[in-house]
Amino acid sequence: MGHAGLDTDVMIAGAGPTGLMLACELRLAGVDVVVVDRLAERTGESRAGGLHARTLEVLDQRGVLEPFLAAGEIQSVGHFSGLWLDFDESDSRHPRPLMILQSTVERLLEEWAAELGVRVRWSSEVTGIRQDALGVSVELGTAQPEPATLRARYLVGCDGGRSSVRKLSGIGFPGTEATMTALLGDVELPDLPEEYIFMRRCPGGHFSVIALEPGWYRVITSEYDHVADRDEPATFEQLREALVRLAGTDWGMHSPRWVSRFSDAARQASRYREGRVLLAGDAAHIHYPAGGQGLNVGVQDAVNLGWKLASVVRGRAPVSLLDSYHAERHPVAERVLNNTRAQSALARPGALTDALRDVLGSLIMFDDVNRYLCGMITALDVRYPVESGHPLAGLRVPDADLKTADSATRVHELLHAARPVLLDLRGSADLAAVAERWADRVGYVEARSEQDRWPVPGGDEVPVPAALLIRPDGHVAWANAVGASPDTAALRTALVTWFGPPLAG
Repeated sequence: MGHAGLDTDVMIAGAGPTGLMLACELRLAGVDVVVVDRLAERTGESRAGGLHARTLEVLDQRGVLEPFLAAGEIQSVGHFSGLWLDFDESDSRHPRPLMILQSTVERLLEEWAAELGVRVRWSSEVTGIRQDALGVSVELGTAQPEPATLRARYLVGCDGGRSSVRKLSGIGFPGTEATMTALLGDVELPDLPEEYIFMRRCPGGHFSVIALEPGWYRVITSEYDHVADRDEPATFEQLREALVRLAGTDWGMHSPRWVSRFSDAARQASRYREGRVLLAGDAAHIHYPAGGQGLNVGVQDAVNLGWKLASVVRGRAPVSLLDSYHAERHPVAERVLNNTRAQSALARPGALTDALRDVLGSLIMFDDVNRYLCGMITALDVRYPVESGHPLAGLRVPDADLKTADSATRVHELLHAARPVLLDLRGSADLAAVAERWADRVGYVEARSEQDRWPVPGGDEVPVPAALLIRPDGHVAWANAVGASPDTAALRTALVTWFGPPLAG
């Protein structure tokens, strides 16, 4: 359990992919976690449909990727508003999207969370929040005979676009209103002549039909300049009527498993932290689901926040470290909102948009444009602002092949424990001495790279550094250029900034 007078260290509202990933990150760091969710149980709704390269890398960093690969299907291509992209141009070991339903992602994350000792309480909606100097009291609307109020040191809202945590904390959610209505349903289509129809544009909007599994299809209809009441239930009949309007037929649609509605409204929390309350995933940002970025951004939020929150909870870093979560992740989601607004506009019907799509489609044929859009959609090109002038600083670390004294390994394998790593690629006694001062929280690894140069976003390569400090989320906090004397002063500054003061003595 948590500290004296508290029920837990961290309470997470929302047992979706973001909340579960955050819970796992915190447990790997030894933090006590309770996840609460307003639902009585999992709905089994399929929801989002894929994982991009950076999320696959994040799972690989934790050593849990294989079950996801086994449960999904690697796609050969991706898209930007229906214009095809070649993801093979990226520098990742897992460049292509993985088609896997959100329900499956949740099941696999929940199994991992259970192994790590995460507790999940269902039928528990956050209805009240009260902060003080020692923690936050969370009132729960619950049908269970457990306490209706729990105390935690921190509360993280991962409870979706209509987040109760965000609203109760008084955090603004500015953005742009919806301009269209989309319906989505998982149905049977016995009369469909082909198994894949992707974003076929029509005078009123566009539609897609995608095979999920034998006999079952996902139908998505999008109609512009009509916005449904957000509280109006989405029905199977509405989906059928929309498909008939757009496609001229319903292909014998029947037996819906799930029907839902979404729009191109785009909103972002004005701040990701209010005292002891933080936001992640859809609670912090909503947008048009073009390119399947939403679930991925949420999981990456969790991996950025998890190690920072754990360090603060365990007293290893100052509370100010949490401010870097907003500073780093808010701009990332802001860019996602902008690119999904662009994709929504590019999907509009009409001759003007047709001309714009023709021009952009020609530009995508250029490698640099394709690479730029792929990096943006996959988040492989995200660079956080860190105090280091090396070309790798702030970027995700390449998953390079390494050789240690006793074995062959990869960079991602060094991050399985979700601990920072000082990777010494030249065997410096000075760096080893510095690492000793942070030995309780930073791993020191001496190895050699199997390559002479490492890739960076944009298709370039740089000489392998002499050493680098890798954060638990896989981003480079500090690097020393090959041939340069070890900059131990800059290394100490980076260690203190991200992982707190050194051991005494």
